[in-house]
Amino acid sequence: MTAKHMTAKRAVDVAGGLLLLLVLAPLIAGTALSIALGGTGAVLRRREVAGLEGRPFTMLTFRTRGPLAALPLLLHVVGGRMSLVGPCPLAPTHRECAGEGRRRLSVRPGLTGPWQISGRSDLPWEERELLDLHYVDHHWLGMDLTILARTLPAVRRRRAARFA
Repeated sequence: MTAKHMTAKRAVDVAGGLLLLLVLAPLIAGTALSIALGGTGAVLRRREVAGLEGRPFTMLTFRTRGPLAALPLLLHVVGGRMSLVGPCPLAPTHRECAGEGRRRLSVRPGLTGPWQISGRSDLPWEERELLDLHYVDHHWLGMDLTILARTLPAVRRRRAARFA
């Protein structure tokens, strides 16, 4: 990916992340409040993941299940540790962060990616790994926009299937 494309991708990440944070602020605040009032313990979960070039960072998610857990990831997108679209975030010690799989560390991990829109929980791990590596080798802004457009419908389909 050229420097020009990387700059465009980063601009989409910042603009999209800020817009989503603004629009979803009431939902983010309500989710945090609900978790805080609903029990003991921290509102946020912390998990060490490998970022760009393998630099580790602490990824924050809400201590809840489902898509609401990912809302704090928007802060990582705006802050430059993650991208809206990229490979699935993994622990720095994960086997996919070594050997040939180390290619995945040449881009920021994503809030969503090909694994998200392709039946994430139904795919064998090897297929998720191949999707991530294919993304790393072939991503471009048009692919990112397509993945973003397909993410919400994919999440809704999985949610509907769970309650059916």
